[in-house]
Amino acid sequence: MTEQNQEDPDLDAVLTGVGPRLRRLRKDRGVTLSGLSEATGISVSTLSRLESGGRRPSLELLLPIARAHEVPLDDLVGAPPVDDPRVKAKPIVRHGKTFFPLTARPGGLQAYKVVQEAPCSEVPEQRTHEGYEWLYVLSGSLRLKLAEHDLELGPGEAAEFDTRLPHWFGPAGDEPVEFLSLFGAQGERMHVRAKPKRS
Repeated sequence: MTEQNQEDPDLDAVLTGVGPRLRRLRKDRGVTLSGLSEATGISVSTLSRLESGGRRPSLELLLPIARAHEVPLDDLVGAPPVDDPRVKAKPIVRHGKTFFPLTARPGGLQAYKVVQEAPCSEVPEQRTHEGYEWLYVLSGSLRLKLAEHDLELGPGEAAEFDTRLPHWFGPAGDEPVEFLSLFGAQGERMHVRAKPKRS
């Protein structure tokens, strides 16, 4: 075992499993070492040593073998399967707003689809807190009071702001509004496209 793998036993276990996996895959396909050598340009002795564990696998060796067998490289190294990426969080109802979480991990950047019914009973009282927020309107009209600005955003329009500025947002009229909200202490900055409300 190399010094590097003494520090990382998981890596050593993955590399040790490559040889038997290569042999099993080749035999399952009915391919001989010489046939695989012709398809990959890798010598028979190198392929044999790879399968027996006498030669450490490298990308230069594994890529042509994966191509010859027409399998993803992950199949050769035994990468763990990717978890189901769907977010299955329950909606949260708060102050007339229904929040549909779009992120599953706690902390960091959080994404929500928000539906707010109208008319809005909430007093448009501006608040401040740490963080950064990005809003994107899906349907309806969203009123955004940000510091001295009073803005109305329609479908396809977005706004971003530092939440340390006094702010409030909700339906702009008598129809529900549906929008996406990204919030985080270090949110990515997006393009702003919002028109001031006509007076």
